[in-house]
Amino acid sequence: MSAASPAIPPGLRAGRAALAVSFLLQGTTFALLVTCIPEIQHRYGLSDALLPLFLAAVPILAGVGSITSERLVKRTGARAVLRVVQPLVCLSLAGVGLGDTLWQLAVALGAFGLLVGALDASMNMLGVGLQHRYGRSIMIGFHAAFSLGGILGAALAGLGSHYDLGLPVLFGTVAAVIAPLALLTGTRFAGPAELGDAVREAAEAAARSIPWRPLLPLCLAMAFAYIADASVSNYSVKYLTDGLGSAADVAKLSYLGYMVAMLLGRALGDRAVQRWGAVPVVRAGAGLAALGFALAAAAPAAWVGIAGFTVLGFGICAIIPQVFAAGGRLFPADSDAAVARLNLFNYVGFLIGSPLVGTIADASSYRWALLAPMLLVLAVLPLAERFAPAPVLAPATV
Repeated sequence: MSAASPAIPPGLRAGRAALAVSFLLQGTTFALLVTCIPEIQHRYGLSDALLPLFLAAVPILAGVGSITSERLVKRTGARAVLRVVQPLVCLSLAGVGLGDTLWQLAVALGAFGLLVGALDASMNMLGVGLQHRYGRSIMIGFHAAFSLGGILGAALAGLGSHYDLGLPVLFGTVAAVIAPLALLTGTRFAGPAELGDAVREAAEAAARSIPWRPLLPLCLAMAFAYIADASVSNYSVKYLTDGLGSAADVAKLSYLGYMVAMLLGRALGDRAVQRWGAVPVVRAGAGLAALGFALAAAAPAAWVGIAGFTVLGFGICAIIPQVFAAGGRLFPADSDAAVARLNLFNYVGFLIGSPLVGTIADASSYRWALLAPMLLVLAVLPLAERFAPAPVLAPATV
């Protein structure tokens, strides 16, 4: 135990544990939705041409929800927003499973997108506030909890397909379990008594002006990584079912393998960086991710495709955390501002990734479609030098 550990109040520790559970529940919900895209498409009669439009609408609305939640947080606090929106996300998931017409799907997915954006923003605001009070990095642990939830969600989707439960039963049952858990977890979130002014101080730090130009290569790397992530999230299961003729329950293993690799990579990534440095790790990650796409695209059978997406997970997990770390090294006095800028390109990647793969697949095949994110991931290789420790830059004067 470190010397600083006794100084952490018990209420702050409980708040950290509760937020980790919140990330895990959200990872479960999100994974369950994206791994059931083929079933959603079949239930609503959604064509391959329309599918990218529906998927692209989700990150757009998530951006709207994120911006709206920032205003709500100023009035009520991140804890209050998170307590409300997470159970509602569960209900919107149930709504996706209960409808049977396209307008009902549009309403349910629209609500899911808006609420997920608010959920993502409030969870990360609360996490940044906790990190500010802890005085050290704890955010990676929250995202590891999200990955663990993703594994659970993909496993539940696989069981649902194996036993032919149907979306109303699968989504409804999971929502009925997770929504009360979210309400219970929300009672333990850290509030003003534990955080003090930490959330406000972190927000003020994130609002400081820093120059864009040094961050642009890192922004591109972030966007390319999330284009790859969106490709797997939205199309890995569909590729296995439609492209490789896999059974629905086996196809869920593509996303499950990807999330297991992400979790393991996040657990071991810091040690790899300490031993070899950020630049070699990012280059190796980009190479592994491209290899994963190539394996999946050339897969003669489902198990090779699953292996390809698993390799891809090991590669992507090495890139995303190092983007944030490199931004923090550039502006150590304004790391929150750098992270906020870089995080915008999470949404950029998701906004581009789904339509890109879906449009190419509709025009040709999923094998060809997977080559597009593969090439974009390879574009991270020449950007890897920007992940090396560099002279500290001062914020821009205004």
